[in-house]
Amino acid sequence: MFKTNEYFDGKVKSIAYETNEGPATVGVMKAGEYEFGTSSVEYMTVVSGAMKVMLPGESSFKNYIAGDTFVVEKNKKFTVQMDVDTAYLCLYR
Repeated sequence: MFKTNEYFDGKVKSIAYETNEGPATVGVMKAGEYEFGTSSVEYMTVVSGAMKVMLPGESSFKNYIAGDTFVVEKNKKFTVQMDVDTAYLCLYR
């Protein structure tokens, strides 16, 4: 069954589900800046819109557009910035 998640006063919402390879979420983020922490390796793909991402150990943001994927290792924090509302798919491994 599906589980819904809401963060940052409703500015980030997702639906969790199981794939053949493991857990995943699809969601949307309102334009803004957010910091997330990981408890597993996360493969984040931008579905629509765009994200600027500051990955752990980096000193600057990198741009990701629809179709781009980035990976965040387990037990790390990362920051995302969006100028427009953005949809994503996240696979947890």
